[in-house]
Order: sequence, then structure tokens, then C-alpha cells
Amino acid sequence: MARRDLTGAVDFTVLEDMTGGDAAISEEVLGLFVEQAALWSVLLNPRADGWRDGVHTIRGAAAGIGAGDLAAICAQAETVEQALAAPALERVRDALDAALADVAAYRHELMLRGLKA
Repeated sequence: MARRDLTGAVDFTVLEDMTGGDAAISEEVLGLFVEQAALWSVLLNPRADGWRDGVHTIRGAAAGIGAGDLAAICAQAETVEQALAAPALERVRDALDAALADVAAYRHELMLRGLKA
């Protein structure tokens, strides 16, 4: 997996602008995103208390790294009625999976750059 595997689910220029292009800080931020995704994704179940809190937290984390589509889908999901939560949360999970795949490819590229340096 490498940069060529990026799908566009994450606009890493947002992250690079935020970190000043510092690869170590970018890696740290992406690691935190992955941890947050793992912690909060368990709430992406319409029967879970606090599913809106999970979506809201993922939304903020996504916006911070440049996962604009994920953030937008989370924003939509936060406002749906309970009866429509299941399909909305499915869209969140799909967008989160796409963002995490891009993050994995980008982190792999960061690791390779570090080895070459």
C-alpha cells in the first residue's frame, strides 16, 4: 500500500497545512485519528446510546485531517431521525472505511520516506 493507492477520501493537503509538512507530526495526528475511529466506531449502531456523539466526534476528527466527505456524511447523520439512523450510520461506516484506507496508504508512504531519509 502506498500513495498510489489513495482514493481521494482524504485531502492530505489539509493535514500537511496544519502540520507544516512535518512528517512526524502528520504521523502522530493520523495515529490519533485511527485510535479515535476505533474508539468511537463502536457507537455506529442505531441501538447504541450515544451514537450521535460517536458520529459527532468522528466528524470533528475527519475534518481535522481533510476527510471532507466523511465529515459531511457525519454532519448529515447527526440530524436524521432515529428511524433513519441505520442507513445513515451505514454511510458513515462506509466513508470511515474509505478514509481509513487512505490514511493507511498515506502512513505507509510516510514510513517509506522515513526509511529513505
